[in-house]
Amino acid sequence: METRTQRDIDQELVLRAQSGDKRAFELLVVKYQRRVERLLSRLVRDASEIDDVAQETFIRAYRALPAFRGESAFYTWLYRIAINTAKNYLATRGRRPQLAAEQQGDEESVDISEQMPDYHTPETELSNRQIVTTVNEVVESLPDELRVAITLRELEGLSYEDIAAIMNCPIGTVRSRIFRAREAIAARLRPLLDHVGTDKRW
Repeated sequence: METRTQRDIDQELVLRAQSGDKRAFELLVVKYQRRVERLLSRLVRDASEIDDVAQETFIRAYRALPAFRGESAFYTWLYRIAINTAKNYLATRGRRPQLAAEQQGDEESVDISEQMPDYHTPETELSNRQIVTTVNEVVESLPDELRVAITLRELEGLSYEDIAAIMNCPIGTVRSRIFRAREAIAARLRPLLDHVGTDKRW
């Protein structure tokens, strides 16, 4: 029996929702609410605003659902709406999207676990915290398009193809943005990584 993929399941729920099944859309909201909020937390600094932006994202998605034709995965379509909603929300308040690193904690940081040493001492644990803090500071300072690209790749684990669909740009542009973001991070990380005795880098 052929295994159903997540995309197949999402597409079935979308078709049901398009036919008027509100419960089907509620299931999509439950499935993706946490991921949408996590993505928005990389763009909206004030944690108290994330719920509002997430709610607006799903409202816009529901209204636009009749026009969704399944040419891309539902989550790439939804993420694009989330990013645009965040940008519009902040633009109306005269602010640019920013990374809410300090509010989210280490578990929400860009994943740098592969760069960490395998041993634990008070010194290395301090260095690891410094590395996480440094990564978040660099990502926060990146231009919007670089910050979104590196977040979708490293935090969400999306493919270059999915990121290109979300950001509405060629794959080559996505690769360039991620490369530039990684280079900016690596430039700041090298002294810390050298200090903890690893030659791994971004």
